[in-house]
Amino acid sequence: MVNKIDLRPYLEGRGLRRSLRRERVAEVFLNQKGHLTAEELLALVRRRDKKIGLATVYRTLKLLTDCGLAVERKFNRPVSTFEPLFPGRHHDHLICLGCGAIVEFENPSIEALQEEVALKHRFTASHHVLDLYGYCRKCRPKVSGSGKKP
Repeated sequence: MVNKIDLRPYLEGRGLRRSLRRERVAEVFLNQKGHLTAEELLALVRRRDKKIGLATVYRTLKLLTDCGLAVERKFNRPVSTFEPLFPGRHHDHLICLGCGAIVEFENPSIEALQEEVALKHRFTASHHVLDLYGYCRKCRPKVSGSGKKP
């Protein structure tokens, strides 16, 4: 799937010029699945253009985040990860505290319950984030045998 987004309106709205390198970074990023650090994105982008630097990647990620095309996530880690955002494509996360694995999932029942709760409290929700932290199948036996709380 190739996600082509015209960045011109976003750039013009911020007084920024068009840049081939910025567009390359955005194109590579918007066609990735999952979560990437800036360094991981740089490695992917450099397959196309070895001259693109980390500063360009960070500036482009900031632009995409400011424009609502990306979201920065920490997931209890020291390094930020970024993921593309597309209208109408929402998901939540399971994050393993052992190995750091991230599972994206969609559950219409959870979404309906959140809407019901908001309605009950006469609250208009604009968005939400649901991240469940715990231990995956591989890490659970290690944790239960160590005395740590699973």
